[in-house]
Amino acid sequence: MPQSVPTFDELLDSAVTSAVHLEMRDAYGVASEAEDFARWHEIGQRDTDPGSAYWAPWTALVRRTVARGVSVRRARIVSEPVSDYIRYEHAGTVVNLGAGEDVRWLARRRASDLALPGNDFWLIDGTVVRWNHFTGAGASGGGEISTDPAVAKLCADAFEAVWARGTPHDEYKID
Repeated sequence: MPQSVPTFDELLDSAVTSAVHLEMRDAYGVASEAEDFARWHEIGQRDTDPGSAYWAPWTALVRRTVARGVSVRRARIVSEPVSDYIRYEHAGTVVNLGAGEDVRWLARRRASDLALPGNDFWLIDGTVVRWNHFTGAGASGGGEISTDPAVAKLCADAFEAVWARGTPHDEYKID
């Protein structure tokens, strides 16, 4: 019987020490970002108001997670030159940072010799993996949970390898 997949609120609210997220796609097409991405693409301006309807649920979740002493880190592996979507993500990362996340970027060519899992994931406290599945077009394909210690170790090792090579957001420049 498949394990139920907790919401992101439940997942981060369950964290005691750490929540890490590895993103490996150059484009996402999730419905909740469609309007903001289209606006950015049209006028070049990104919603960076942490209190906006778009950002408020996420910033509140991260703030309360960090307030409990949980480290929240996000690493992104990206192809260079970057895609329009990555430019969009980069423009909004100031909000992630302001909420308490730490974010690093790694050029895909610098990840070639790293053992990476096949999907994006969240790893909570080094023990619970939430796989993020996506369709070919980047839409959410649902999530999946694993508590297999070998899978958690694969994800922890992959994340830390990417993190060690990654460039902090404030230093990662997009041309």
